[in-house]
Amino acid sequence: MRLIESRGPQSADGRGGMILRRAALAVGFALAVLATASAVYAQLTKAPRIGVLLLTATPEQFDTSFREGLRAVGYVAGQNIIVDYRYAAGNVARLPALASELVQLKVAVLVAETTSSAQAAQRETRDIPIVMAPAGDPLGTALVASLAHPGGNVTGLSTIAADVGGKLLQLIREVSPAVIRVAVVAQADNAFGRQFVASLRSAAPSAGMQMNPVMVRGVEDWESAFTAIAAARAGAVVIQPILATREAATLALRHRLPSITTSVSVTTFPEFGGLMSYGPDPADHPRRAAAYVDKILKGAKPADLPVEQPTKFELIINLKTAKALGLTIPHSLLLRADRVIQ
Repeated sequence: MRLIESRGPQSADGRGGMILRRAALAVGFALAVLATASAVYAQLTKAPRIGVLLLTATPEQFDTSFREGLRAVGYVAGQNIIVDYRYAAGNVARLPALASELVQLKVAVLVAETTSSAQAAQRETRDIPIVMAPAGDPLGTALVASLAHPGGNVTGLSTIAADVGGKLLQLIREVSPAVIRVAVVAQADNAFGRQFVASLRSAAPSAGMQMNPVMVRGVEDWESAFTAIAAARAGAVVIQPILATREAATLALRHRLPSITTSVSVTTFPEFGGLMSYGPDPADHPRRAAAYVDKILKGAKPADLPVEQPTKFELIINLKTAKALGLTIPHSLLLRADRVIQ
């Protein structure tokens, strides 16, 4: 704020008047600031509070797309809506405590990234609406009663990743035609992990492949997992999306194994050095989740909101990794790719 002084005679009275005017302006400015702060506070106390429970995507990664989605339906974070994040940094064991924290905040809606986050949230509350953003197979993991009519307090987005097993094996066959034995790494204590393995098992015979499941608890098991994969003489590895980390990509390359996963996290597996990923655009999940939040805040019940399934899948290939593995990616496959990392 700019102060403008009148320059009259510099008498004692003039100086005193100028001081009084400055004081009055300062008081007025302070009152204006207080009034603005009070108005903002009053607005925020009425604003709905949204809790976001993250396992793989960082708050910064998720927030960019989520804010875009919120703006599209009329919300600005920090003005007419409050968003609180809790991030488990890939550690599933931390999810129950973080979900409990968000429930205790009495959030109006709880947004959960990944199947494990949604399950942790659902165990903590059957009252607060939960939006999956996304879950792999919400029907198979019993998060919802049906996709058309979820029936409880959970709805949102499904990646239907458990159903793309055949496509993942087909892509492996295209880049490495001689592969027969394929390892699949999944999380032992994860309900979707079991379904992920089952999907690949059922797709293997028609692809002319044999599956070798390797179940792990987390990143601490990576070294032993890849030792087992090497011992089984697997020619490629499929990784459950929740486990598609930089460590997994590094070890697959070290063991000279073509690697593939479905896309769930905002950061894609090929960006870590994995060979391929195939699945819905992960950056779109937060934007679409915001539309569910808006509907629920306007009175819709999760039980009546159908679970949304992806209609567009994207293929990402890391050409640098392919060259390091001595693989020549067919030109026809490169043309079909949505993104090629050089």
